[in-house]
Amino acid sequence: MDHPDEHCWSIGELAAATGVTVRALHHYDSIGLLQASVRTTAGHRRYTRQDLQRLYGIRTLRSLGVPLGGIAAVLDQPGGGPESIRNLLQRQLDAVGGQARQLDQLQQTIRELLDRINNDGDAAPALFVTVLEGMSMFEDYFTEDQRRELAERRAHLGRQATEDARTEWAGMVEEGLRQVDGGIPATSPEARDLVRRWDELGSRFHSSEGTKEAARAMWNGNSGELSKALPWSAQQMQALVAHLQGAREAG
Repeated sequence: MDHPDEHCWSIGELAAATGVTVRALHHYDSIGLLQASVRTTAGHRRYTRQDLQRLYGIRTLRSLGVPLGGIAAVLDQPGGGPESIRNLLQRQLDAVGGQARQLDQLQQTIRELLDRINNDGDAAPALFVTVLEGMSMFEDYFTEDQRRELAERRAHLGRQATEDARTEWAGMVEEGLRQVDGGIPATSPEARDLVRRWDELGSRFHSSEGTKEAARAMWNGNSGELSKALPWSAQQMQALVAHLQGAREAG
């Protein structure tokens, strides 16, 4: 039906005025998200000012990454559904936060891989395999919440502090291996001091016992594979872990 007293837009005019393609408008129509309120006697679509306002709402929510299904559920609420919009945006904010953390993890992994390739370019193919294996193990042993916790802790520390911690950790590994090679008992003051500093360093990245236990389980189950990415052999690292555990139990 025509509405002679109200300004209406054809689908082409609406596309030109809003920057939304005709194809997108046809898609919105087909899924019931935005259907023209008016049809001419010849059956042509005509969009009203109310339709235009709905389209702007769609574009706004789409720009925030909200899926079309979620947009329809909100816009179809009486009065615009303020509470539904709030809940939708909160869910979207949570989802974006999760994506940001995943991107942070990916960025860190890429940086680490680049650093290692730059240090040993000939080993690049092997490094790719090692990194992929490590990522798979990480997902097997740590829950999604634990992975998020670790990413948040690392982001809070910052890249420089993380690199400094790695350097400090490598120094403690060398110190521990010297104790093992020198036959220093795990009950000695030197060993107990080392494990204290070792655990303090780990606490910078682990805010709960759950992530610590997951890390130990991953190492215990995959020490051989994980050692491929380290400058020390699996046997050396296993001996060091046993030495530290003995010192930890000795108090």
